[in-house]
Amino acid sequence: MRPAAAALAAVALAAACTSPGQSAQPAVSAGGSGPATTLRVLAGSELADMGPILAAAREATGVHVTLDYTGTLNGAQDVLDGRTTGRYDAIWFSSNRYLALYPQAQSKLGTSTPIMASPVILGLRRSVAHRLGWDASPPTWSDLAAAASAKKFTYGMTNPAASNSGFSALVGVAAALAGTGAALSQQAVASVAPQLQGFFSGQTLTAGSSGWLSDSYARRAGAGSSAGEQVDGLINYESVLLSLNASHRLREPLTLIYPRDGVVTADYPLTLLASAAPGKSDAYRRLTAYLRRPAVQQQIAATTHRRPLTPGVALPTTFTRAQLPPELPFPNQLGVVNALIGAYFDKIRPPSRTIYVLDTSGSMHGARLKDLKAALRDLTGTDNSLTGQFARFHNREQVTLLPFNTTPGQPVAFTVPATAPGPVLGRIRAVADGLRAGGNTSIYDSVEKAYGLARAGPLTGHFTSIVLMTDGENNQGAGINGFAAWYSRLPKRLHAVPVFPILFGENNTAEMNRLASVTGGRTFDARTQSLAAAFREIRGYQ
Repeated sequence: MRPAAAALAAVALAAACTSPGQSAQPAVSAGGSGPATTLRVLAGSELADMGPILAAAREATGVHVTLDYTGTLNGAQDVLDGRTTGRYDAIWFSSNRYLALYPQAQSKLGTSTPIMASPVILGLRRSVAHRLGWDASPPTWSDLAAAASAKKFTYGMTNPAASNSGFSALVGVAAALAGTGAALSQQAVASVAPQLQGFFSGQTLTAGSSGWLSDSYARRAGAGSSAGEQVDGLINYESVLLSLNASHRLREPLTLIYPRDGVVTADYPLTLLASAAPGKSDAYRRLTAYLRRPAVQQQIAATTHRRPLTPGVALPTTFTRAQLPPELPFPNQLGVVNALIGAYFDKIRPPSRTIYVLDTSGSMHGARLKDLKAALRDLTGTDNSLTGQFARFHNREQVTLLPFNTTPGQPVAFTVPATAPGPVLGRIRAVADGLRAGGNTSIYDSVEKAYGLARAGPLTGHFTSIVLMTDGENNQGAGINGFAAWYSRLPKRLHAVPVFPILFGENNTAEMNRLASVTGGRTFDARTQSLAAAFREIRGYQ
């Protein structure tokens, strides 16, 4: 067995316990087939690649797993608020560390079994890694921060309030820069803030999920790409970076950089909920025992590039490093973590610049316009939920509201100040509350105007995106074909500005999906969730 796999397995086995909310290792020999049972699981989106493994598990154990996907903080909020009760039997995220910081979570969680592991590291274009010498001598996080601050490389990372890979990276780099060897304190967060600001000045790409970040990077770095400026690398799970290299979608492969002072590793604990029906515990036992079998662990490592946790299972040769650096300490206080995430948005990372293209045509009259106003109000800080507090408009952010109906309306632009944002957030609320419905629907003329606004302002040093909210089909001005032709003639730097359409009402789903695809964005569905929830979800990509 390789040293890294042995060390990770030892950590997992040392944590074995049967009390609620604690990790527990079922015997690998346990399990086998049993009565057909469905296990409903709320999971991280990156676990979609476990489909073939879970299909084989169903044949072997009789347990059919259904996965519904959500972000890490959204999932934590669902557990804490009891929305998983009666709807799901288990949760399966890359880590339970954040959820475990809430004392009330312990009574909601049952047995937890780590299934596989993947550290959060840096993948850097081979030529850039060689130029910096990091292919021969791994840097520290301080080295990375200094180089990013000096503009020697750029990278993409997921939003730490939406995705665990970004969350782990933020915690890891802060802990490494603090250099105390102990869990972060609020004083330590404040002391390393200048270095963190330098490190994150190199971030030029963001996303709400690890998979979408990988796809967005490939769109920019792939053969024949014309999607704006080149990004040099990604901070993501080792598994995602190995999968990206194996996909052959890149002009230049990524060199995997393991900072020598430590990493934060995801252990993917499949966790039975305390509210699960009594009969589900046997299905959970059979499933986890199957997933921990050596042959299955080998298959997981070979197909998903995640590290095995069962003792005696060797790493495939596709892994470029067997022994991982030490594990960095994770904060043990919720206030420290929330302060770190808050500082990331309000002070540390490059600010967002978002243009909201808002349908105010006649079909929006009534409840739909009311829902739109409520969703915008939530983003001004009126939503105090776990997800809402990080989805609000952040300090230093530029926000433009562009209403449209028969023609594009007059944009109203705001810059949220670095301190005392309350008055500006109040003015955004007032403009949202003043929206009125009437007229036809000129979708693509309005999106073109939004790109004109994006072009007139700063693109470097900001995460710029366009959000389109419409409830109907385009019936005025340019169509989707005309827009696509117009978009193809834009300066390449504007191709780095994605459009995020919201599926809502009777709008043309095929056209909205095409608009997202053409511009490098993605659609968000407000037909199966509230409009406010869709707006919050989009915030993970801004």
